[in-house]
Amino acid sequence: MKQFKLKNGQAVLIRQATKNDANKIIECINKISSESDFLTFGNGEFVISIEQEEKFLEDISRQNNAIFIVVEIDCTIVGTLSFSGGGRPRISHIGETGISILKEYWGNGIGTELIKYLIEWCKQSGIIRKINLEVRNDNFSAIHIYKKLGFTEEGVIRRFMQIDGIFYDGLFMGYTID
Repeated sequence: MKQFKLKNGQAVLIRQATKNDANKIIECINKISSESDFLTFGNGEFVISIEQEEKFLEDISRQNNAIFIVVEIDCTIVGTLSFSGGGRPRISHIGETGISILKEYWGNGIGTELIKYLIEWCKQSGIIRKINLEVRNDNFSAIHIYKKLGFTEEGVIRRFMQIDGIFYDGLFMGYTID
C-alpha cells in the first residue's frame, strides 16, 4: 500500500485489489474506455460480469508473479494497473503490464506512482526480472513517463491499433529489474 497527495491536496491510495473491488473496477474501466483511445478496447467493449472479475482478482491474488493494483481517491477507484507474469517456468520471470486512469486525473503523477509501485513490487517478488508493455506511439505523455522511469524502446508494432479505419503504430517497451 502507498499513500501520497495530489498537488490539489487530495489523498491518493494505491493498493492491491481484492475481489470486493470487482464492481468498482468494472465501473472505472468502463468509464475510462469511453474517455481514451489509447486503450486496446473502446467504449462498451469491456464486457465482463462482476463474478468473472471477482474470479480474475482471486486468481491473480494466488499467483506469485501477478498483481492487480487500484488507485483510490475519496474511496473511489480512479485507476488500475495489471501485471501478469508468464505461466510457464521459462517465462515466469517476465510479464506484461497495462495501466488505465480516469482522464480527469491525467497529469497528476498517478501513472508515475503506479509504475514505481509495480517496479518495487517486482523487485521484492524475487521472481520478476523484466516488465514489458505496449503503448500507442502517439501516447507521448505515457511514453515520457515510461522513459523517465527507466523503460527503453524495444521495437515498433506496425498497425498496432485500428480506430475508425485509421491505423496507429505502437511501441514495445521494457524495464529490466536487474
